[in-house]
Amino acid sequence: MADKPKTIPFMISQVEALYPRLDKTYRFDSKEKRSVPCDVFDDGAKYEVSFRMNSEQAKKLFSQMKTAYAERAGDDWPEKFDNPFTKEEEGTYKFKSSLKGAYGKDATRKPTQYDASNAKLPDDFLLTTGSTINIAGVCVPYHAKGVGTGVSLRMNAVQVTNYVPMQMSSPFEATEGFEADLGGNPFQSVTEPEVSEEEVTEEIVEPKKVAKKSASVKAKDPEIDAIVDDWDD
Repeated sequence: MADKPKTIPFMISQVEALYPRLDKTYRFDSKEKRSVPCDVFDDGAKYEVSFRMNSEQAKKLFSQMKTAYAERAGDDWPEKFDNPFTKEEEGTYKFKSSLKGAYGKDATRKPTQYDASNAKLPDDFLLTTGSTINIAGVCVPYHAKGVGTGVSLRMNAVQVTNYVPMQMSSPFEATEGFEADLGGNPFQSVTEPEVSEEEVTEEIVEPKKVAKKSASVKAKDPEIDAIVDDWDD
């Protein structure tokens, strides 16, 4: 009997990134009720990105996951697992891919991010929600008490095919009160005043020329002459 493959690769293309956390590891803080940056060896530390896909993409991905499960499932595992995708009202589906910060004492390699031309993005690149991405990694089937049965997507790399710039939004609503006067455009052209035809044809009176008196020649300053003489020494 042939050995079961150690890993089953997957790839999902042209999906919408949701809440990406790929620049560093994060963990969920139960007190703050949100994910916070953490060390790779902290409990729950991981790189993660959720994504939105259409029905055709979801069908293709689920097929890859089922194949991986069938090839890796143990003899005592259930024959199949439930569809893990979250269906949205618009008919789209959501799922996520992640990678632990470490397995035992060994830190993992952060998922590599590339642009559309396959150029490697900076290590601190911040992917944004709404960007379009491709995700590559391996399917990891699992079956354990207290964990359940299914297939997780352990990502290795992300390609950004369309980047949506990060936007800062105000937590407040517009209200009456102070409004900043930011001024107009200082480079905006100024409308010149209209000139009537009479003003244009008005006789121009030339100013009278005043003869300039010739300047008198000042007598030489003996002290300046002495300084000039010193330069030649």
